[in-house]
Amino acid sequence: MTAAVPDAADPRGAPAGSPPRRPGPDWPFYAALGVLGGVYALLIVLMIGADLISTTPGHLLASLRKPEIRYSIELSLVSCSITALLSLWVAVPLGYVLSRFEFPGKAILDAVIDIPIILPPLVVGLSLLILFQLPPFSLAARRVVYEVPGVVLAQFMVAAAFAVRAMRITYDGTDRRPEQVAWTLGCSRAQAFWMVVWPATRRGRYTAATVAWARALGEFGPLLIFAGATRRKTEVLSTSIFLELSVGDLETAVAISLLMVAAAVVVLVVCRRWGMREGL
Repeated sequence: MTAAVPDAADPRGAPAGSPPRRPGPDWPFYAALGVLGGVYALLIVLMIGADLISTTPGHLLASLRKPEIRYSIELSLVSCSITALLSLWVAVPLGYVLSRFEFPGKAILDAVIDIPIILPPLVVGLSLLILFQLPPFSLAARRVVYEVPGVVLAQFMVAAAFAVRAMRITYDGTDRRPEQVAWTLGCSRAQAFWMVVWPATRRGRYTAATVAWARALGEFGPLLIFAGATRRKTEVLSTSIFLELSVGDLETAVAISLLMVAAAVVVLVVCRRWGMREGL
């Protein structure tokens, strides 16, 4: 007499010979994805829609006629463009170093670059203000603090960190084999960078510059503390909203907000589309 051997179970836990289980419907999963992801997108749309219904084209035109608003628009365009260029000067080499090299203290350097992203914006501005009270920075304080160069520096301190992150992601996603082949053919690391890596990361540079420009446009805390919000001197679009709200002019503040939204959307769309075509 032999003992009965139980049927082996399949990997899903069902006894051998039993019909396979049918998968459940997928609609609950899709619904959860749509709800969890759609709520945030809906909030963004509702916020912009609230701005649109809170102002009129007349308010927008009236805001553009104000000399201080026109000055803030001009200073915003100039300062954000300078900030984007300066951010690229830092992001291109620093992102390459973080992506391609291993060295002692790399984790510390990586964490230091994230400090302006993590810190509250007011702390960044306050830290800059304290820094320029110390020698030798105090010698340049009169030309920087509460002046136009202070606007650029306050924007740069935060925007450059985002540009570095964008460039590092670009370098991490770039194939390293062409660069290594260039080394084997006799190129130095610098020659390989300019001949191989630089052309291959063109789209990444456009993205980094776009992110830096858009981040500089929306900067407020460091500007208020370090550069101030003086009319027709250090006033940019973000501080214009603050100044208009402080005097109770809600219509002008909303109109300026819509200008910032429109400028950010136009720059993001145009620069990304242009960068994509150039990178092909």
